[in-house]
Amino acid sequence: MKHILILAASYLLGSIPFGLLIAKWWAKVDVRQHGSGNIGMTNVLRTTGAFCAALTLIGDMGKGMAAVLIARHFAGGGTFPLVAGLAAVFGHNWPIFLRFKGGKGVATIAGLLVAYKPWVAGVLVVIWLAVLIASRYISLASIVVAVCLPLVLAIFGTQAAELLLALIMAAVTVFRHRSNIERLRTGTEFRFGEKAS
Repeated sequence: MKHILILAASYLLGSIPFGLLIAKWWAKVDVRQHGSGNIGMTNVLRTTGAFCAALTLIGDMGKGMAAVLIARHFAGGGTFPLVAGLAAVFGHNWPIFLRFKGGKGVATIAGLLVAYKPWVAGVLVVIWLAVLIASRYISLASIVVAVCLPLVLAIFGTQAAELLLALIMAAVTVFRHRSNIERLRTGTEFRFGEKAS
């Protein structure tokens, strides 16, 4: 019962739409009506600017970190904290408060990795920055990092359960970026620094 309550709390925590709330509070803008319509940090950045985007990033990462830390505190170690972090990612992607229309989970995954395995987060941040600098596409950097997540874990050694959860996170992230993949294919994807109409 304790584990079920932790997972439910993690999902609800993940469902808090920081991007939407911060943009409405600071810029009086509903980000769902601009740019890609997404509530995540990238669309907040191109819609309202760096300040709101930074707050959104902190909030969305914090959801993943908090889920892992709460699970570790109340249920101990093992892979369960990673499962709780994944519940927060599902909450972010399919939030109950927004009729299951949420973000893409990259920042929340980053937060859970910072709390669960910081060195993995560090390696992936370097990869993300390298792809972003080379391409200027945040979406491409996020997709590449998602694919690299299980590979990085496998290279440095991991448990089968961790690898399975990492594969789920990677698959969900790529699935959530399918519209970005189509825009990348057609050359219409936003580049870093471009403003939303």
